Amino acid sequence: MTIPSPRTILRARLAGNDFLAAPGVYDGITARMAAQGGFEAIYMTGAGVSASRGFPDFGLLTLTEMAQAAGVIAQSVPVPVIADADTGYGNELNVTRTIREYERAGIAGLHIEDQVAPKRCGHLDGKEIVPRDEFVAKIRAAVAARTDPGFVIIARTDARAVVSLDEAIARANAALRAGADMAFVEAAQSMEELAEIPRRVEGPCLLNIVRGGKTPDLSLDVAQELGYKLAILPSLLIGAVVDACDQTLRALRETRKPPVSANAMPVAERFRRFGADEWNALRTRFRDDTEQAGL
Repeated sequence: MTIPSPRTILRARLAGNDFLAAPGVYDGITARMAAQGGFEAIYMTGAGVSASRGFPDFGLLTLTEMAQAAGVIAQSVPVPVIADADTGYGNELNVTRTIREYERAGIAGLHIEDQVAPKRCGHLDGKEIVPRDEFVAKIRAAVAARTDPGFVIIARTDARAVVSLDEAIARANAALRAGADMAFVEAAQSMEELAEIPRRVEGPCLLNIVRGGKTPDLSLDVAQELGYKLAILPSLLIGAVVDACDQTLRALRETRKPPVSANAMPVAERFRRFGADEWNALRTRFRDDTEQAGL
């Protein structure tokens, strides 16, 4: 029986009546944990990848670094990976290469935004955006560059914070007309705006849930009721990891011994979470019978 590809799975889920929630991941550990946690799609967060390399989310990583991170995440899990591709890393030429590199990395879909490079987190002040026609040209280039029609292209606009909600919705609709599969209107600033976006955008919508950001906190159930098809939670795991590391290191410094939480899982079980059983099965699989018998 043929197993459907992650891109086919993502396409099918977005085409139906389902709602997808994709926790933000940034490496093989968080990717595997999200997939093992039962989530049917995951999101490669640019902020998390930047932080994992010691940088803030200020657009400091290159296409090469982001594509490498995307490849690590995609090969770590069987579920679809949706990835942050920032501004596409330049003009239409750079966007073309971005699509090719992310496709080669095994990503199921990505989003490209209309910020001026270097970009910054959508929930920070001080953003700048490119003209609307320049943004739409990038989306056209992205659509033309994909070799797999299953690859999902999401158009993100940060125009709400810079100009207005009306401009953001106009950009989202222009991008959808240019061939984007989904619209991502970043940083709505009230529940009224959150409800207005899927009503006025002429295609499926993505919602970015960032606790402590510009968008009001809401549950996944409410997001679904408002009409969103996909919710990403980029800060979910990195926030939890930072908190856990702070607590564990503080306990070590204060008590002079590893806290109980640091030993909650046996070493063998920890390795098993990351594929030890499959790799152990390969240790002797290809040895001939005489060698295995010690002859």
